[in-house]
Amino acid sequence: MTNPTVPVPDRREFLAYFSTIGLASTLLPGVLWSKVAAGADITKETIASAEEIAGMSFTEDERTMMVRNLTQMRQSIDALHKTTLENAVAPALVFDPLPPGVSLPKKTKQPAAPSRVPMLARPGSLDELAFESVTRLASLVRARKVKPSELTEMYLSRLKRFDPQLKCVISLTEERALAQARTADADIAAGRYRGPLHGIPWGAKDLLAAKGYKTTWGAGPYKEQTIGEDATVVQRLDRAGAILVAKLTLGELAQGDNWFGGVTRNPWWTEQGSSGSSAGPASATAAGLVGFSIGTETLGSISSPSTRCGVTGRRDLARCLAAIVFSLL
Repeated sequence: MTNPTVPVPDRREFLAYFSTIGLASTLLPGVLWSKVAAGADITKETIASAEEIAGMSFTEDERTMMVRNLTQMRQSIDALHKTTLENAVAPALVFDPLPPGVSLPKKTKQPAAPSRVPMLARPGSLDELAFESVTRLASLVRARKVKPSELTEMYLSRLKRFDPQLKCVISLTEERALAQARTADADIAAGRYRGPLHGIPWGAKDLLAAKGYKTTWGAGPYKEQTIGEDATVVQRLDRAGAILVAKLTLGELAQGDNWFGGVTRNPWWTEQGSSGSSAGPASATAAGLVGFSIGTETLGSISSPSTRCGVTGRRDLARCLAAIVFSLL
């Protein structure tokens, strides 16, 4: 009797299944996957032929179980894919142990104390500020020694100058940035200072949507994709007065530092990639192309590019989804 053909999951799901039955460290998953990738169907006969190469042996019942379980896995995945989620639906990351109807006393929010930093004099060339920390840039902006528009033009110029070597930019948001800078100039001149991020240029990893600009996820199939809304973190930084100057690179679909435009480079050793997945934010911050940048966490997306490029990366789950705030020491 012919065995039914099993629809094949993707490679990660395929290998994960063999991990659950204790076969991840054997040759069988790799051998079987190579047959599937070459166009073979997963049947009891396919499993039996893979056993010979892997030096293993299963009973007829065990082969039937594998075929059945892979079929069920595919059906479950297909059912999940039929559920349409809007882009604005946040992942279920928050666990609330309180029973329905129960609430805790509200905490009084303490005002943030500003950092005390020495006041800098305005330099002869604004490029001298490219590597300054956000706190020092903020002190200059607040004291009206430097205008947000001046910082914005300086960082845009550096992005254009150094990106050909570093490959850390997917899209410049120049028009948006200059408009935000003009607004920040006027607000600060009128005494409407919003706080330490007001007038500070920043860069966003290109997983974060910005209305009117591409959001590519670093992947070729999505390099023309636009999302008609701003990500929550972009909205919050807009309200704080920060100025978005660029959408920065990431490895394809948040994996590594290789994206559809090439490999993002470590500014201090350009023969080396900047690591990933938040390759662009780390590289751009280390090279003094933005005041700070935001990335996201998958696996090592904070520690790896921070270590590679010599910047500080802070993960903050409380304020936005696994955000990385890259800044200079």
